Amino acid sequence: MPELAIGPRFARTLWANPACGDRDSWRKRMPEASASPKVTPAAGAAHPGPPPQAEDGGERVKPPRHVAIIMDGNGRWAKERGLPRGEGHRRGVEALRRTVRAVGELGIEILTIYSFSSENWSRPATEITDLMGLLRRFIRKDLAELDNNNVRVRIIGERRNLEPEIGRLLDEAEELTRNNSGLLLVVAFNYGGRQEIARAAERIASLVAAGAMKPGDVTAHVVMSHLDAPDLPDPDLVIRTSGEQRLSNFLLWQSAYSELVFVPTYWPDFDRAALDNAIAEYRRRERRFGGLRRVMAP
Repeated sequence: MPELAIGPRFARTLWANPACGDRDSWRKRMPEASASPKVTPAAGAAHPGPPPQAEDGGERVKPPRHVAIIMDGNGRWAKERGLPRGEGHRRGVEALRRTVRAVGELGIEILTIYSFSSENWSRPATEITDLMGLLRRFIRKDLAELDNNNVRVRIIGERRNLEPEIGRLLDEAEELTRNNSGLLLVVAFNYGGRQEIARAAERIASLVAAGAMKPGDVTAHVVMSHLDAPDLPDPDLVIRTSGEQRLSNFLLWQSAYSELVFVPTYWPDFDRAALDNAIAEYRRRERRFGGLRRVMAP
């Protein structure tokens, strides 16, 4: 079974060779992040200036500004251990707590998590009930700690037709942390990338029908401005756990030029080492954004 797949643009797999070993040994083999990647601005972009200096005079490497994670593998983690799927989801919440802390320590500004997709409603009713219970407990138990740690919570996704209690909890999470200035935790709940683009198209169509906009005025920028969170930068790095290599309807518009890193670890086992290795791989990428001049990841 492959160990760590790199984004499809690179069309390579670090662990295709069976001699690479088992699923849990990949961290030990991953090279450390480069201490001082060279940055070349894209054509027309502002020059980034000299790299920041560490106290010892060396270059300090910046983390990606926005990291998005598809938290996958809870059910398979539980199945391999003879446990109910609900236990996998509960351990997944623990992994989320670890990841939020680690992201904050690394100085990453925005973390977007795929917590519940539009398609997840097709799962068994018992699993849906368990997941909603976990959401309730997470907000009631963890929200105060997030607030104390200056984390701001923001929800993206479709809120129409949600249970009133769930809607109130999501509103509460946003309202309580609205004025915080630290890490921005974006929770994609009842979210689908195609559905988000369809909602944007619906809003634009309403403007055109009302005469407030002409069809010829619709540009990519206009579509972007009607997405769920148009003020946020696109993710620099998208991580998916469990070894699956697809986006599964997550941030389809925003991830057009994101770097994709697929790790074999099931989400409940995702930890600081796995995050560090994903970021190290991101830093080795050359980002061109459709141009010819390379822009090394920060």
